[in-house]
Amino acid sequence: MPDRLEGRNPILECLLRRRREVHQIWLDERARPDRKLEQILGLASKARVPVRGVRRQKLDEMTEGRVHNGIVASVSHLPDVTTLGRIDALFDEGASPFFLLADEVNYEHNLGAMLRTALGFGVHALVLPTRRGASVSPVVSRVSMGAVEVVPVIREGLSGSLKHLKKAGVKVVGADMGGTPMSELDLRGPVAIVMGGESKGLSPALRKKCDAVASVPLAGGLESLNVSVAAALLMYEKRRQDGWFSPDRPE
Repeated sequence: MPDRLEGRNPILECLLRRRREVHQIWLDERARPDRKLEQILGLASKARVPVRGVRRQKLDEMTEGRVHNGIVASVSHLPDVTTLGRIDALFDEGASPFFLLADEVNYEHNLGAMLRTALGFGVHALVLPTRRGASVSPVVSRVSMGAVEVVPVIREGLSGSLKHLKKAGVKVVGADMGGTPMSELDLRGPVAIVMGGESKGLSPALRKKCDAVASVPLAGGLESLNVSVAAALLMYEKRRQDGWFSPDRPE
């Protein structure tokens, strides 16, 4: 079965990025035209994607009551990507690999937020376990604001993925409140950040596979943060150390 996208941002990004085919678009027949909708319709016309006007109730039924902003699309699956294949492609491009791994992130909004932030900080792939945790659902795509169309999502066993990363010389950094403050670790160069799940945190098995464990210093007696917030802070710190925010950074 094809995938489904719900909302203007995910559909627009899908049409712009062209990593997969858009089969059909259903649009609220009373939708008010705006700049984003005009972009979608223009790109759909160019790609010869059929657009069908329907009653909003139809869209509500298609999305089972989820937020859809008056538009839904049927799309092909995202291309399959592997850790090893992504590493090879990055080395061919001369890029320094930056991966994010997330174990047992069960809440779709957290996964979507992590993808959006990963796009903003230039993460080259997000690795999720084969079975555990949330999948890339229409909700994840909507919350990510279409970032799933850009950041490759890899479904693999995390142990196997880490084995490939380490063999390629990528430093593996876990996230845990008992780790070294993130600013005291060297996060420059090839890095993979490993996040645990919302309730369990970083598992002992994954912690053993890490070259270092980073923590986010907190005040007010707070022990931990939402997993997507903690991941965002670690991604920021890595890029800060890379000099991303220097005025001399090349575009």
